[in-house]
Amino acid sequence: MKTHECDILVIGAGPAGSSAAYAASDKGWDVLIIEQKPIIGVPVRCAEYIPAPLMNEINIDKDFIVQHIKGMRTILPDGTIKESPAHGLMIRRDIFDQALAKKAEEAGSGLRIGTRLISMDENGALVRSKAETYRIKARIIIGADGPHTMVGRLINSRNMDLIPAIQVVSNLAQNMDLTEVYFNKELYGGYGWLFPKGCMANIGIAMRKRDGIRCPIKECLKRFIARLRQEGKIQGEISGWTAGWIPIGRPRSLVHNNIMLAGDAAGQTHPISGAGVAQALICGGMAGKWAGLALAADDRSILSGYDMEWRDIYGESQELAYSRRALMEKEWDHLDDIIKLCWIGFREYYEERDSSMRRKEP
Repeated sequence: MKTHECDILVIGAGPAGSSAAYAASDKGWDVLIIEQKPIIGVPVRCAEYIPAPLMNEINIDKDFIVQHIKGMRTILPDGTIKESPAHGLMIRRDIFDQALAKKAEEAGSGLRIGTRLISMDENGALVRSKAETYRIKARIIIGADGPHTMVGRLINSRNMDLIPAIQVVSNLAQNMDLTEVYFNKELYGGYGWLFPKGCMANIGIAMRKRDGIRCPIKECLKRFIARLRQEGKIQGEISGWTAGWIPIGRPRSLVHNNIMLAGDAAGQTHPISGAGVAQALICGGMAGKWAGLALAADDRSILSGYDMEWRDIYGESQELAYSRRALMEKEWDHLDDIIKLCWIGFREYYEERDSSMRRKEP
């Protein structure tokens, strides 16, 4: 069996994996990325919004940008509408991911698509492509292989709490420059969204199953689509059905010996909003940087700096969101009373940071 060698093996060519690969390759390390999909970023499992400041973190062609967004509109169950500033961009996520992978390649990373991880240990991985099965020997491994991370399972650092999401594409009745988020008691623990992309829109829902209540997610999405049609916001046929899982757990250890996790594999998504592209890109870059530092010192214990740095930047906001989610799910039947404490579009979410808070009486 053939064996290939590299300094750093990155598993997954999403924003986290490509950012990790670029950060390490840019410092001269021999990096190899493997990606099981035959086309990077396809199918798209993302609402495709990114915050505008994220553009300061990357230097790639901007042809993935579809439109600018000036804010977010939150629609509550009682019909209350709250608009809040949220300057961002709607993007083509597949083109975005491909551009990040290309940047990593240009920095010197190797890239093998259509290549699946079979097994792994601290010395490397056994992988399979269409043509062959072979080993890759690596000094450091970075798992950026998504919510159901195989790397995470192998090092006993899995995402233990995930919420399903489903999304379609439709024509807009008229152009919009705001994203819309809908809270509905039917969508337990989640919400619906309408995110404009020029004359089109991504429409989706994320929701948990609830004990004693049977409400298939696809049927709930159909009802949500019907509501948007009735309100005159969308028109024409529905297409592009996609589904996926969003990690919503609290921060955990992401380093085990010479193995690290980043992005969705690391559960670095926001437990309330589900946003994760910015964290994946930034934390992936951190992982690549710390991998290079550990290699330069020939000391894998240095990798613990990655765990400390990402927690220093995101730990507090992740813990806050996790506590808000716990409150929201516990008090879901009183959603109107507690939603301002549990959704990022309201100042109350940020002002009250006592995780032991209880629902305010009406």
